[in-house]
This record gives sequence, structure tokens and C-alpha cells, in this order.
Amino acid sequence: MIVPATVERMLEKAARLEVDEVVIDLEDAVPAAQKTDATRRQVAEALRRTDWRAGIKAVRVNAPDTEWFHDDLRSLAESAGDCVDAVVIPKVESAATVVAVDALLSKLGLAHVALEVQIESAAGLVQVEAIAAASPRLAALVFGPGDYAASLGIPQEVLGGFDPAYPGDQWHYPRARIAVAAHAHGLQAIDGPYADFRDPEGLLETVRRARVVGFTGKWVIHPDQIEPCMDAFTPSLAELADAAKVIAALDEAALHARGAVEVDGRMVDEASRRHAAALLARAAGRIRSGQEDDA
Repeated sequence: MIVPATVERMLEKAARLEVDEVVIDLEDAVPAAQKTDATRRQVAEALRRTDWRAGIKAVRVNAPDTEWFHDDLRSLAESAGDCVDAVVIPKVESAATVVAVDALLSKLGLAHVALEVQIESAAGLVQVEAIAAASPRLAALVFGPGDYAASLGIPQEVLGGFDPAYPGDQWHYPRARIAVAAHAHGLQAIDGPYADFRDPEGLLETVRRARVVGFTGKWVIHPDQIEPCMDAFTPSLAELADAAKVIAALDEAALHARGAVEVDGRMVDEASRRHAAALLARAAGRIRSGQEDDA
């Protein structure tokens, strides 16, 4: 869940949300006139609350080439360094930027803070493999469809949406490349937001397309988007049961020196085992009560 740094009631509400991560935004959601120390102090005060339910508390600072970047990080270090878990860096276009930010965080006493970087331009995408390998501090690559579209001159009526004039998925290439780079280096691949929060069908379509190319989560901008995204990215009980059946069948086959076996009309082998084991690992601790009710 990403929430503006300047809206106190939204910060208060975000603290009560059951989400994997809350990102307090100092960048796009904050107009230039409000990119001030007063806003940064409000962020620090919010982070110091002890009742945050999100697993990760993150702050998206302004881009490294802006006048606000260093002040954003300095304020975090001085006022809330022990309360922030991750820093999101927007508009990353090179591995050198990641290395420099990593060094600056250590210099500021934020050695424990993870880095999440946004791939939001053509320049960033062509460097995404090097970016993903740039620092052990990296935890996630986040696709930014709005700025990415702008960098390519692509018209976009709804941020993160699809143009019906395109005969397919116009975001397939950048998403696939980001997902491959992320998984190759043990990072999360996170999809950007879908701006039309009154369109649940459109949201679910973006989630479906992101998940099938390897994305593991999605930013949301409204509480109504949380539950659909949680459910969509959490393997269903049917998927988990099938994965367990595949592993059990292969274990039994191995006792008879067989490497492949038929399960429900399809042939499975050790590659199937790896897929099933990965599915079970991703689902650990994430089965939701709603899925149990639907099963």
C-alpha cells in the first residue's frame, strides 16, 4: 500500500491495514511546495507509531538526481532510522546509482535498511540486469508503468491500465524482463499500481498478467484493492493440494527407481517437483481464511 506523506488521516489509516508493506511516499504524491522538513517530520512521527500492522515500513524518497533526495535520507536517518525497514528509490537507471545509494545509507547509519528500486524508464529497463546485481542490500525491483509509459511516449488514460488498441499485453516485455532479473538475483518482482480503484475487474486483469510472468506482488493505492491482490498472489488451496500430490507421487516413484510418473492424466518429473516445492514455499504463512471458505 502506497500512501501520501502529506495526508495525516491516510497515514493513520495505513497503520491499521493488514498488508505486507506500507510505502510512505515523499515523491509523486507530494507537490514540490510540500517537499519540506515539515513533511519529513510528519513521516518520522508516523513511522514511530508502535501499532503498524504492515510487515515492512518503507519510505519512497525523491529520485537521486533531485534537490530533495539527500534531505529525505538525512531526515530518515536522524529522526526515524530505527523505525524504517526499507527505502524505495524511484527512477533508477544504472547500477552505479544503486551502489552510490547503498554507500550513502551506510554513511548515514542506515546499514540495516533494505533497498527497493523502481524501473520506470527505457534507460532503466535496458540496465535492469546490472541494477538487480548491484547491491546485496536490494530486496525488490518495482515496475513503474506511469513513468515508463511517459519515457516511451505511450498514451495512458489509466495508470497501469491497458490500451485496447494494442492486440495483446503492452506491458509484457518490461514486466517479463524485470521479473527475470529479479528472480535471477533472489529479489521480489513487484508490479506498479492500477490507478482506477473503482474498477476491480481491471485490477484483477493487471494482477493476473503480472503473476503469470513471475511477479510476486503489486502496489495498491486504495484499501479496496488490498484483498483482491492478496488473494490473487496467494496460491489457492487447490494449487497447494496439487503441489503436495505431485511431490508425494514423485517420492513414491523414486522408491521404485522411476523419475517420472502420471498424476491426474499428466506426466510429472523432477522439474515438476521443483515447481511444486517453490509454490509451497511461496505460500508458507500466506493461506487466507477466505480461500479456506471458498475451498
